[in-house]
Parts: sequence; C-alpha cells; structure tokens
Amino acid sequence: MIDEEMTPMERVLTTLSYNEPDRVPFFLLLTTYGAKECDMPIVEYFSKPELVAKTQIRMQQKYGHDCYYPFYYASLELEAWGGDTIFYPDAAPNCGRPIVQDVEDIASLEEPDVYTSSHLQKVLKTTEMIRSHAGQEIPIIGVVMSPSSLSVMQLGLERYFDLLYEQTDILQELISINENFCVHWANAQIESGATAICYFDPISSSTMIPPQIYRETGFKTAKRCISGIKGPVATHMASGRCIPIIDEIAKTGTSVLCTSGLEDLEEVKKACNGNMSVLGNLNGIEMRNWTDQEARIQVDEAIKKAAIGGGFILSDNHGEIPHTVPSDVLMSISRYVKKLGQYPR
Repeated sequence: MIDEEMTPMERVLTTLSYNEPDRVPFFLLLTTYGAKECDMPIVEYFSKPELVAKTQIRMQQKYGHDCYYPFYYASLELEAWGGDTIFYPDAAPNCGRPIVQDVEDIASLEEPDVYTSSHLQKVLKTTEMIRSHAGQEIPIIGVVMSPSSLSVMQLGLERYFDLLYEQTDILQELISINENFCVHWANAQIESGATAICYFDPISSSTMIPPQIYRETGFKTAKRCISGIKGPVATHMASGRCIPIIDEIAKTGTSVLCTSGLEDLEEVKKACNGNMSVLGNLNGIEMRNWTDQEARIQVDEAIKKAAIGGGFILSDNHGEIPHTVPSDVLMSISRYVKKLGQYPR
C-alpha cells in the first residue's frame, strides 16, 4: 500500500506504466470553463494568454485534478490558416466559413509558421507560463487536430466526404500539407513546455467512417504524424467510437486512447490489452444535470471497470468539460475520485 501522496506527474506516469499509484488520476479538461470561472465572455477570455494561464492554475488548485490543459478551441488552428471562428455565449467556439472554396485552391495553400502566427502564439505563451509555474510536478497537455480533422474545417464536412470517397488523391494532397503542420505545431507546444500531446481525430472514429476507410486513410496519417512528434501522444476520438479500430490505433504509436461514453470502459481496456492506457469516459453532456449522488455513481462505475492494474485516467468523453456543467458537479467528481479511487482496490 502506498503511504505517501504522489504528485500528479508521479501519479500519471505510474498508471501509464501499468502500475497502481496512490489513487486513480483524473483529468478535468477545462477550456471555455475558464471564462465561466472568470465570469467573462468566452471570446474575451481567450484573447488574453496571461488570463488563460492564471485560470488554468487556479482551476487545478480548486478541483485538484492531475493536469493543465492550455488548449483554447479547435478552430484556432483554422484561424492560423486564415479562417475565422464563431463564438457563442455558453458553448465551445466553432469554425466559420471553410477557407477552401474550390479544390484547385489546395495547391496554393501555405502552411502557417507556428512560431510567428499570432493565433498559435497565444497557446505557446500560455503553455510557457504554466510550465514556469508548475515545473515538472503536473502534466501539461497540448493539443493538435489530426490532419484529417483539420481538413474538415478547411473544406467543410460535406466537401470533405465528397473528396474522401470520390477524389482521394486531391484530399491526400491537402492532408499531406496538414501532416507537416500537425507535427510542427505539436513539437512547438512540446518546446514551450507541454508534457504530452493529445491528437484529436474524431473524423476517423468508427462513428464517422467505416473501419476499412480508417485503415486506408486516418491510420496511415496518424502513424506518420505520431512518429514525428517529439513526445508522448494520446489519441482522442472526441466522443466517437473506437472499439472496431483499437488494434490499428495501437499501431500508430499512441500511448493513450481516449474513449467515448458510448462504449464500455471495461471492454475498451480489455481490447487495449496493455498496448495503450485508457482515458475516459464520463458523459459531459449528461454531466450538466448530475446530482452529487449521480456523480458518485458514475465515478465509482468507471473506476471499478478500468482502474485495476493501472493504465487508466478518469476524464470526460469528449475532451472538454461543457461550459454549462455546474461547478458543484466538478467538485463532486473530484471528491469521489479521491475517495473511491484509492489503491489497492
């Protein structure tokens, strides 16, 4: 039995080594929630890297979770390519009009410089400030969109699927450009202090495309990108199903698989078979209406299904906590994972 309390970094590294730490680690992936914490509009909150960094630090101290999450929002990457973002009062920002209006425009696209883009610099500055505060005691999770998922934002979903099934050579031209950007952007975050990178790939999930199409497209892309990233990588399907393609995901080189609330944690962990650790899979949408007792039930069920033997981090199933989840629910999750997640079980 472990007598001394571990640091978050020690706790996470222990479970990723398939050993049991002092308790189950948990990640609260808080993005727009920082604006709620500061009682300000989301668009204003994300305009100030210093504020995002300070709020990440304050929220970690408040809820006691085991990571920092300097990720802003997915369409920030699109902004770096010349696109824009639509902001909402109480929900995650979304991408605006696709920047590729004609497939012939793909040949003229130029990869943005991750070190000079004013949009990306906000994230790098936030990461640097958090690392300066945290040292090596708490993991910092950077984020990149997979080249396929970035392509969806650049093209629009309908045109993406048209190219995926009818003009794969043209789509691959765009994805190849995005692969270079993905690797450069991931490594810039690692240089700025990120401990690991979360590779968001929802368009490759079995919810979005057939497994065979993933094997021919997203799998090969992920394998190339992850091999070029200079740090550990977690693959996240952002609520999409992954069980049908787990064997292929494991072969991409990823260390962690972030699974959907639509899939059973016990089944996912068994399918990972020690090749990947599991992160998940509390339902963030349902979380908005949880009582304290419901939070206890959900935390306890997840821990019972996946925590034994290590290789498990409790988190939500989408990669961000909705803005509308009550703070009391997050406090309940924190309290119960610390109470019910003690090892040995």
